Amino acid sequence: MPNDAHLLFADHVGRFYARQYGFPPMAGRLLGYLFVCDPPRQSIDELGEALLASRSAITGAVKLLENFGMARRTRTAGERMDRVSLNPDSRQPQNFDGALHQEHAALFREGLALLADAPPERRAPLAEMVALAEFLAERLPRLVDEWQAHRDGLRASGQLTDPPRTAPHREVVPDDQA
Repeated sequence: MPNDAHLLFADHVGRFYARQYGFPPMAGRLLGYLFVCDPPRQSIDELGEALLASRSAITGAVKLLENFGMARRTRTAGERMDRVSLNPDSRQPQNFDGALHQEHAALFREGLALLADAPPERRAPLAEMVALAEFLAERLPRLVDEWQAHRDGLRASGQLTDPPRTAPHREVVPDDQA
């Protein structure tokens, strides 16, 4: 069972993700709990008991976190239930893909084309969004490279540990994800 500090942390994460990203509070709480729970792989029932939530609330939160690449469900060979854990890949910077921002810029250029005959002040918000998206498309990939070099330095100095990339169990893809 989690202690009060773990649940308080999960609540803080839930409120932050609800406020900043529009997540349902349960999804944020689940994410926070997955960071601190022991063992790090929990069944839906264990998560529901720990977070005082229904099985359907936990299942919905897991699905949302899976869609964002933040959590994953796995099943050990021979087990009949899924286990939920953080997705190790979720610690990689999100939305730093230049192609995403290039697509964003293209969408706003499409809006600008619709307003081709409009006065400059009407076009200004879209023009600024195009400029921002193009700026991000150019700069963010370099920032990811800088972060990875910084992280590697922190790992080399022992300030960060390299999380295991594979679980010590044989994973089976759940039937509903095959």
